[in-house]
This record gives sequence, structure tokens and C-alpha cells, in this order.
Amino acid sequence: MNSLFRLLLAALAACAVSSSAVAQSKVNRAPGFAKLAPGAKVALMPADIELFEISGGGVSEPRADWTAAAQEHVRAAYRARKEKLGLQVIDLEDDASEPVLELNRLQRAVGGAISFHHFGMAALPTKDQKLDWTLGPGVAVVRDKSGADYALFTYIRDSYASADRKAAMVVGALFGIGMPGGMQYGFISLVDLRSGQIVWANQVIRPTGDLRTAGPAQETIDTMLTGLMEQAGPAPTSHRPRSIKDW
Repeated sequence: MNSLFRLLLAALAACAVSSSAVAQSKVNRAPGFAKLAPGAKVALMPADIELFEISGGGVSEPRADWTAAAQEHVRAAYRARKEKLGLQVIDLEDDASEPVLELNRLQRAVGGAISFHHFGMAALPTKDQKLDWTLGPGVAVVRDKSGADYALFTYIRDSYASADRKAAMVVGALFGIGMPGGMQYGFISLVDLRSGQIVWANQVIRPTGDLRTAGPAQETIDTMLTGLMEQAGPAPTSHRPRSIKDW
């Protein structure tokens, strides 16, 4: 099981509601960054996604079939939102080159630190509650490859209770024993490819959400992208939103 996912669940599952409230109150833009200019070029990086099934004994086991389905649903969700972003989106989702994969791994580590120290409960005094993080000069490889101004990184780990786990949870509840079920954690960041600075970030930590089917996967991506569209400019007037979860 992915070590970052295990650490995040251990630290955050018990306080998902309070952590979400804290995250909503945090500034998710870097100092000096107001919004994306209309027509800005954004490279869509390969989504870093893995799904797990929780056994009756509480062990999280990777599910390759669920992960493959989630990858496709997330791609479709981003395609459905490209026009509404009001940006020039350059798709690098199929780029499996080592420099790109290495940047994804770096973003995974830095994103975990941001979740814990910026959106979470362990603020770093040196940051002064500011979104002040960087991926370093290595992001230049994406700028050279795509010609983009920014890169959008997506990291999601999602888990679901098996039938045995659900039965164990019911039995535990009868005896006053709380057993956690699945948890969805997602982190998204927008990186300035000229400096490596993370200029915008958002996250979800919740016991709901499902990437295994298209509709709920779209809702997850919409939730994670909340605020980015408003920064990019007004959405097209066609295809009006049908619910508060739609753009």
C-alpha cells in the first residue's frame, strides 16, 4: 500500500470533518497570484490515481481494475471541463517519460506536506500560513515539452469497504466499536512552469465519493477544481449548471 496514502489516512481519517473545515478556511493561492489570465496555457499532467478495497480485517488492498476504470473516468471528467476552464489545455496525460513521472512523484511528496502543514492542523511557523511551496526548476522540462505556462497535477487515493468490511462495521456498531470504512483523499496543484512555484492548490478528504463510475468521478474532479474556473474567467453561457456540484 502506498506509504503516503497510509500516513494520510492514519493522520486524517479520524478528523476528516474538522480537517475539511480548516482547509476551506485556508488561502489556497500563493502570495502574488491572483488568477489565471484568459487563454493561459496549462499542461494537464498524468493523473496519479490508485484505488483500494478494505478487507474485513481492515487491510487496504490495491485494485488494479478499479484504478484503470478511475483513470478513464478522471480523463473523461477533465475533457468535459476543458472548454469551461477558458484556457488552452495541453494534454500530457499519456506522457510516461521519466522526467514527467519524476515530477509526479515530487508533487506527491510536496502535496502531502501541503496537506499536512498548510491545509491540516500542523502549520509551519516559517510559512506564516501562506501557500509558499515549490517543485523547483525541474518543471522546466514540462515547459519545454508543451510550451505551457502552468502545469496541473492531480493526486487521488480512494478506498472502499468490501462486503466483509461492511458486515464487520455493522457488528462492531452493535457493540459500540467504531470501524472506519473507505476514505477519499485528493490533492490538486497548479504550478508555474517558469518558477516551479505552486500558485494554487486544493484538496478533498472525505468518507464519500466514488471514482469507479463516471458520474461520481466527475463530481470529485469538479470539487477539486473549485475556485480555479472562477480565477480563469467566466464560463461559457451554454450548458448551464444543473446543480451546485456542476460548473
